[in-house]
Amino acid sequence: MENQNIEKPTFLFGKKNYVIMVIGLVFITLGFIFMAGGGSENPDVFNEEIYNWQRIRLAPTLVIIGLAIEIYAILVNPKK
Repeated sequence: MENQNIEKPTFLFGKKNYVIMVIGLVFITLGFIFMAGGGSENPDVFNEEIYNWQRIRLAPTLVIIGLAIEIYAILVNPKK
């Protein structure tokens, strides 16, 4: 008989923590996607699209919400 004291690897977080982390990453990714783009083909022409509500309000809000979700995912107790 071989040694029966083989330990299983333990993860730092539970499944619930990882699911919440993925949700937070989705929010952060969406925020950065909404911030991207909107360049002008002609550098001499100013594009007013850079000041739309999606880039100024929505995208930073999604990133901050995603970071808050990540902090919550780290702090939540997986045993409950």
